[in-house]
Amino acid sequence: MATLYDVLGIATGASGGGVKAAYRRLARECHPDVVAADRKGASADEFMRIHAAYATLSDPEKRADYDRRLAAAAATAIGRQQWSPRGPRPFSSSASSPSAATSFSGFRRRTWETDQCW
Repeated sequence: MATLYDVLGIATGASGGGVKAAYRRLARECHPDVVAADRKGASADEFMRIHAAYATLSDPEKRADYDRRLAAAAATAIGRQQWSPRGPRPFSSSASSPSAATSFSGFRRRTWETDQCW
C-alpha cells in the first residue's frame, strides 16, 4: 500500500516547503487541464490522489495524526510478521531434544519428571 509520502514522492521527514514543492511539481504534470486529451480520465484520478495527499500532509495536525496511524499500522504489521503461524516459532527447539516443542507453540512435551508432580 502506498503512503501519502509515496504519492508525493517525498521522504517522511520532509519539511512543509518540501511537501508544497512536490505538490506543485506533480500538479503541473498531472493536472487535467494540462495533460493531453487521451489521458484526462487517468490524470484526473491521479491528480485527486495527489491533492488529497497534499491536503493531509500540508496541515500539521492532520499530518501528525496520519503519522501516528502510519506508525501504528507499521507496528501492527511487524507484530503480525513476528507471530505469524507460517513464520518461525519463538519457542521451537530441535526435534531430538526430549523437551521438543509440540504443535502448540510455547508448550513442551511432558516428561516423566513432570508427570510425577501431578
